[in-house]
Amino acid sequence: MLKKYKISIWFLLGLISWLVIIIFRRNGIIIPWVNDYFTDLITIPMYCYLVQYLMNKILGFHWKPNLEFIISSTVYLSILFEIVCPLISNKFTGDIFDVLAYFFGGMGYFIFQNKTQKVRLLLSNFF
Repeated sequence: MLKKYKISIWFLLGLISWLVIIIFRRNGIIIPWVNDYFTDLITIPMYCYLVQYLMNKILGFHWKPNLEFIISSTVYLSILFEIVCPLISNKFTGDIFDVLAYFFGGMGYFIFQNKTQKVRLLLSNFF
């Protein structure tokens, strides 16, 4: 029997945002800050959520991205997309602000995850 797997509304909103931005780019509609940095800002949170979802819901583990995972993911994706990919293709550009967006997105995800869990713990004590 298949289990039902609920996907986070935030993850779905991120996917929809990426899709809309891709459609805009293909139609020549460029919104500078959104086009340049928003996608980078949500990359690490979406990556962490996807790995956590696969580990927990599909593989049956009980795992949560810790700070080390988030920082190493930020470093890995920064090297891949800001150093390696620009060397391979002209479609990619290396930008330190993209790296900062990855970092701030990752830190925001870490803070949000920990704050949300603390709120859940507090609420579980009352209900």
